[in-house]
Amino acid sequence: MAILEKESPMFAGHMGVGLALGRAERRVNVGVFIAAGLLLDLLLWLFVLLGWETVTLPADFARTHQPEFIFPYSHGLLAAVGWSALAGAAAFAAYGRLGAARMRIASLVAAAVFSHWLLDALVHRPEMPLASPGSATVGGGLWQNMPIAMAVEAAIVVVGLGLFLRGCRLSRRKRAALAMLSLIVLAFTVVGMTMAPPPPSAQAMAASSLAVLVLVCALAGWLARPLGGPWPTTRR
Repeated sequence: MAILEKESPMFAGHMGVGLALGRAERRVNVGVFIAAGLLLDLLLWLFVLLGWETVTLPADFARTHQPEFIFPYSHGLLAAVGWSALAGAAAFAAYGRLGAARMRIASLVAAAVFSHWLLDALVHRPEMPLASPGSATVGGGLWQNMPIAMAVEAAIVVVGLGLFLRGCRLSRRKRAALAMLSLIVLAFTVVGMTMAPPPPSAQAMAASSLAVLVLVCALAGWLARPLGGPWPTTRR
C-alpha cells in the first residue's frame, strides 16, 4: 500500500463522500458511490497516460507535494457537469429493476461525481478550468494551509464512514475491513501530502495512481456486499 503515498491529493475525501452517499441509498453497493466520487481522478490519470492531459512535478514538489495540472477534460467545470450527467444516465439504465427509485439513484451517482469537482475547487490552487483549455481557472488554495486541509479531509472520511456503517447490512468483519481500508487511504493521503518523496516521473505517478484507484474501488465494492445475497429492492 506504500504506493498510495504517490496518489493524488483529496483521494480520501472523495472516498468519504462516496461513503456518506452510500448511507442515503442502501440498495446500491457503496462501491458504486465511491467509484463515482473518484471518477474524475480515474479519468485524469487515464488521460495523462494517453497524453490528453498533463501533470508536472515542479521544482518545489519535495516541499509542497503539489503537482501542477492541465486537466480541462477531466477536471474542468463544464467537463465535470458532463461526466456527472453521463454517470447519472448510466446508473439510471443500470438500476432499471428498481423502477421509480432509479431516478433517485441516478441523481445520487451524479452528485457523487460532481462533488469531486467541488472538493477539488476548494483545495487546489487556481488551476481548475471552467471550460476548455485556456479558459478562466478557479481554486480556493486550501492546500496552502496544509494542517487545515488535512483536518477537513479527515473529517470528511470519518463522518462519511460513520454515516455508512451505522445500520448497514454488513458483518462485523466486513465493517472493520471497510473502516480499515478507509483509514489506510486517509493515512497515506496525509503522508503523500506531507512527507512522501517525489515519484520518479509524471507517467509513473499516473500509472500507479490509476492502479490504486481501481484497486480501492474494487475492494470497497467487494467489502460492501451485504449479508444475505442481493441488495433489497425496497428501502430499509
